[in-house]
Amino acid sequence: MRKKIWIGIALLVLLLVVLAKLLGPGWLEHFNTERQQEAQEARQSGLVFGQQSDQMQCLDQALADFTTCSGSGCTIKQGVFLKACWENASQTEGFCEDVPAFEDKPNEEAKAWAKQSCWARDIPGEGCRLLMRQRQQLCTQSD
Repeated sequence: MRKKIWIGIALLVLLLVVLAKLLGPGWLEHFNTERQQEAQEARQSGLVFGQQSDQMQCLDQALADFTTCSGSGCTIKQGVFLKACWENASQTEGFCEDVPAFEDKPNEEAKAWAKQSCWARDIPGEGCRLLMRQRQQLCTQSD
């Protein structure tokens, strides 16, 4: 029985070594290239969308798109879209009302605000809160 376990472990290690050799640096380079391409596309899309939108429409669009995808790549993509969109967007009156000031390390008030903002939109998850932190940052920079 022990012999079968050791053979199984040896085969698993061998398989992992072969996969590492096959996927290796080329796989990582391809992965990074794809992420950069996605970020460039999201930025371009955000710049275009922002030309005919206001700040709230940019946020609404980023959150709507966020609900149709998943993973950290999705959050990053929507964050890039949002920042680019706000570069060209017109101001939304009252957009920064009741938005806590941005701090590098969020305090409890800021965490609660982001959480409640996401729950009010029925969007669970950390990604939504990160997008809300971008709103805080924009509003703090605008002051």
